[in-house]
Amino acid sequence: MKRLQAFKFRLQPNGAQIRQMQQFAGNTRKVWNLALARQQEEHEAGNKFTNSFGMNAWLIDWKKEYDYLKKSPSQTLQQVTKDLDRAFKNFFEKRADFPKFKKKGFSNSFRLPQGCHLEQQHSRIFLP
Repeated sequence: MKRLQAFKFRLQPNGAQIRQMQQFAGNTRKVWNLALARQQEEHEAGNKFTNSFGMNAWLIDWKKEYDYLKKSPSQTLQQVTKDLDRAFKNFFEKRADFPKFKKKGFSNSFRLPQGCHLEQQHSRIFLP
């Protein structure tokens, strides 16, 4: 039988790491707002909803237009399109309201799905 276990950590980043995390959170908010605006434009033009894979293709153009998006890990930004895809599916299935634009200072967060390393001996976690 496979055992699943979760851990909860308190991070103690230094000043540079805090600024970098704030940058990541800001970039995820920017991508959410860009993707939501583009989805609304597409809908007004009579086009169908674009899934997360289609939205990931938009990231390439946005990274060229907004250089600061290149500083965030790609997977972090792809998680945003995945979340927006889920939000639209919940809306279409009448389980939630229409997705809203995100504002600075409210639920600033990001996810790093891969590349984390745990060093239990010294109570350290390494993030990409």
